[in-house]
Amino acid sequence: MSQDFRFLASPRRRCYALLFEHRTRSGRRMETFWIVASLLSVFILFFESSATDLFPNTPNILWRFGLAEAAFTALFTVEYVLRVFSSPRKTRYPVSFFGIIDLLTILPMYIIWLIPSFGTATDLIVLIRLLRILRVLRVLKLLRYMSDAGILWRSLMRAKRKLGIFFGFVAIILCLFGGLMFAAEGGKDGFTSLGASVYWAVVTLTTVGYGDITPHTAIGRMLASVLILLGYSIIAVPTGILTAYMSQELEKGRAARSCQTCLHSGHEIDAKFCAHCGAVLTSETAQPIDK
Repeated sequence: MSQDFRFLASPRRRCYALLFEHRTRSGRRMETFWIVASLLSVFILFFESSATDLFPNTPNILWRFGLAEAAFTALFTVEYVLRVFSSPRKTRYPVSFFGIIDLLTILPMYIIWLIPSFGTATDLIVLIRLLRILRVLRVLKLLRYMSDAGILWRSLMRAKRKLGIFFGFVAIILCLFGGLMFAAEGGKDGFTSLGASVYWAVVTLTTVGYGDITPHTAIGRMLASVLILLGYSIIAVPTGILTAYMSQELEKGRAARSCQTCLHSGHEIDAKFCAHCGAVLTSETAQPIDK
């Protein structure tokens, strides 16, 4: 760091400890604060979507909800700026998963402020719904404070190749059965296109069965029966793959925790005392997901 900006080193370390580290008392308090703020903003959003029905005798209720949203937007903007400021690698956080989520959750209000012409657009209802969806993404911010979510995230990353192969195989099956059903039904009874036939195959393979499109020919019903049985047989494949990798991550977490007194390892991630000598274990936990 250059001499001109060296005075920022101490504030950066302080911000980093408060926003990215949660093992200290001040860090845990800050973690609780952001959890409450995220939950409260999502709750207010759900009330806002039906505010006119819940508060029919309050004509300016939407304006009050708008003020609350402006306050939350300002709060999360400060959080985003401080995270960028204190991040050791400033180019990594903005393009990370949580960096994109933090940015998307503060964009709706700025879009309305910077481009007021949207407020007079003919598709205003669609725009408002889109902005609400972006604000609902704030619930994903809670994943940052769930340390055990790192186990699931790392398991997904390690299993992504096998899961990709599996879903590619499923896509081939859907296209195959969709084409066969389109040919068997002759473009009738809802099977008017390959797209509609593939939609039926998706609903059937997942054993949802809406019933809006059903085969009426004998060959079509045979294909439907095979696809239903096939769906039951392969539905557990991704679960088994993910479970195997999660078990490996849990074992790695247990192996990483060792007693400083007797040097025995294999403790549970949330264990506080050694199971062999009773000594207090350190607060090491599984590696958190990238924040």
